Amino acid sequence: MCELLGMSANVPTDIRFSFAGLARRGGETGPHADGWGISFYEGRGQRSFHEPEPSARSELAKLLRNAAIKSCTVIAHVRKANRGRVSLENTHPFTRELWGRPWTFAHNGQLKGVKRLPLGAFAPIGTTDSEHAFCWMLGRLQGRFRRLPAPATLDRAVAALCAELHGLGVFNMLMSDSRTLYAHCGKRLCYLTRQAPFGTATLIDEDWRVDFAQETTEHDVVSVVATKALTRDEAWIDLERGDLLVLRGGIARRLKPAPAR
Repeated sequence: MCELLGMSANVPTDIRFSFAGLARRGGETGPHADGWGISFYEGRGQRSFHEPEPSARSELAKLLRNAAIKSCTVIAHVRKANRGRVSLENTHPFTRELWGRPWTFAHNGQLKGVKRLPLGAFAPIGTTDSEHAFCWMLGRLQGRFRRLPAPATLDRAVAALCAELHGLGVFNMLMSDSRTLYAHCGKRLCYLTRQAPFGTATLIDEDWRVDFAQETTEHDVVSVVATKALTRDEAWIDLERGDLLVLRGGIARRLKPAPAR
């Protein structure tokens, strides 16, 4: 399957350290060589970079590893294709506009019968089951709410939609509207939160160690979500199947599976 990486922080933070580990798994230390992408939010603005090439050998990925793009919310993905050909349009994360906000989505796993779910105003550009699921979710949200709902209301609605898709197969997902990062565990997903007192961390896939006490202030809070742990000397927390992790400003809160509506 593919691998996911997400970040939520209370101050603009660069993700070069974690992205370097993920990028190595895109065709070097891992088999996810069928494309990669990363999206950064800046306020309500968003910028994305995609390639249908292995991230481990990408000059663009190398550039982003060296560029300190700071963001409070980031979603990244390295792809191992199982549905849809290797192409730019099938490369995650996918982005659409809803309620005047750019929504971003990345997924790994397979969803049996997802393309039989009816779509609303949002249509896929590529052929992956992931993008169809994303368009279906946004269509359901648009049909239920005329405008952006309060955070807690939206959290419950997203949880219910994730529960429906969870019943179709493996639904590991990251999604954001710039305000909140949602992380749903279908099979495997873990996270950690870095805050004072900060320590050091060493990547599993690369010889890179960081002393976060030298890179942060005592007020910083940064949470990282990944398919598999990226560092060897930090305590990553495994999510349970069906859990939805809701992250705002680096603070993570678990929601248990919600009934479909």
